[in-house]
Amino acid sequence: MADSKNTATRDSYGNALAELGAEHEDLIVFDADLSGATKTGTFKKAFPERHFNCGIAEGNMMAVAAGAAAMGLIPFASSFAMFAAGRAFEQVRNSIGYTHLNVKIGATHGGISVGEDGASHQCCEDFALMRSIPGMVVMSPSDDVEARAMVRAAYEHKGPVYMRFGRAAVPVIHDADCFSFEIGKGEVLREGKDVAIIANGLLVAAAVEAAQALDGLGISARVINMATIKPLDEDIVLKAAKNCGKIITCEEHSVIGGLGEAVCALLSEKMPTPVKRIGVNDEFGHSGPAAALLKQFGLCADNIVEVAKVLCSK
Repeated sequence: MADSKNTATRDSYGNALAELGAEHEDLIVFDADLSGATKTGTFKKAFPERHFNCGIAEGNMMAVAAGAAAMGLIPFASSFAMFAAGRAFEQVRNSIGYTHLNVKIGATHGGISVGEDGASHQCCEDFALMRSIPGMVVMSPSDDVEARAMVRAAYEHKGPVYMRFGRAAVPVIHDADCFSFEIGKGEVLREGKDVAIIANGLLVAAAVEAAQALDGLGISARVINMATIKPLDEDIVLKAAKNCGKIITCEEHSVIGGLGEAVCALLSEKMPTPVKRIGVNDEFGHSGPAAALLKQFGLCADNIVEVAKVLCSK
């Protein structure tokens, strides 16, 4: 790990917005009465005249953001993933996606690690929903360094972008001094030849930990950070399939419609390869401490190790 300090990527989002706001006057931020939780309050404190609270009306917020983009501004619309991707889906699809407007959606509190907020707020369907919108970029960063770089890349990208940021603090695995981020490009964090573990979000750190444990078992695991779910880096996946022969995907999302399904769709067409998907298995979450829930749902290094052992024994 590059740094021992754990940071929630929602904090990274707020800090990156404030930094970008100082550089670009056309950047504005919309929030749906959750600026304290989404951390857009950091931007609001620095640029109150460019931060707009739309209230608990997420669909309306997306439509307003679309209007701002049509005027030439670059809006970041922020809320919890359940509301930004779920409640506001129609407006995101029709007002932002269909018109291919330059709106950036910053969704926080995605996945099981929302913890005590329970199933109603633990959105494990947002990648699937946003991937289904033509032209929508879908991303989930692994740590503070990548999250900050991702926000900057989203600002520079022309077109709609969906980014998911986490509530839980995660280890910093990148060195800010030598890290660069490119939309649509995966990143090999660790070389290996027996199995490739492709992960995003908070499961990237778990994948690295699992690979280290697998070394002691005589299993060489390649670890790939796939922060961009759409467009998927096909080359890095196909190379991993060719070199390793087995793939494990890891995501804090349903196994339906997310990273694992994207990888499987690609491989089924271009290079059939055994794949095991680690994610939420077609079920809702429930209330509880984030760490305990992640372990219960198998979203942890220990489970990645067990899955790899079984897959590599075949």
